[in-house]
Amino acid sequence: MFSGVNYQFWNVRMKIFIESIDRGIWNAIVNGPFIPMHVVDFVHVAKKMQYDCVANNIITSVLNLDEFFRVSQCISPKEMWDILEVTHEGTTDVKRARKHELIQEYELFRMQLGETIADVQKRFTHIVNHLIGLGK
Repeated sequence: MFSGVNYQFWNVRMKIFIESIDRGIWNAIVNGPFIPMHVVDFVHVAKKMQYDCVANNIITSVLNLDEFFRVSQCISPKEMWDILEVTHEGTTDVKRARKHELIQEYELFRMQLGETIADVQKRFTHIVNHLIGLGK
C-alpha cells in the first residue's frame, strides 16, 4: 500500500510486480493507452485494450485514500503513474538538482565517527539506489 512515503521503493516494487503479471500491462503504463487505428485481429486488440483496465485496477488498488484521490480522475494508467511520479519525485529540474546533490554526497562519502559497518553500508546503498532511480 502506497501512502506517499518512500516513493522510490514503491515505484521499483510496483514495476517488478506488474511485469511479473504481464509485461503488456507495464507497457500500457509506460507507453500510454492503446488506441487501435484499425482492427485486424480483434483478440489481439482486445487484449491490448484490457491491459489499460488491469493497470488501472492494480495502481488504484495499492494506493491509500489520499493517493487514490490524487489520481482518481485520471483516464489512463500512464496519466496516473506520471502524476504520482511528479508529485513524489518532482519535475525534471527537481530530479536534476536531486541527482547533483546525491552525486556530491556519493563523492564525499566517508564513514562517520561512531558509525557501524552496517550503518555505513545502509547509507551507501541508499545513496546508490536513489542515483540509480534517477538514471545515474
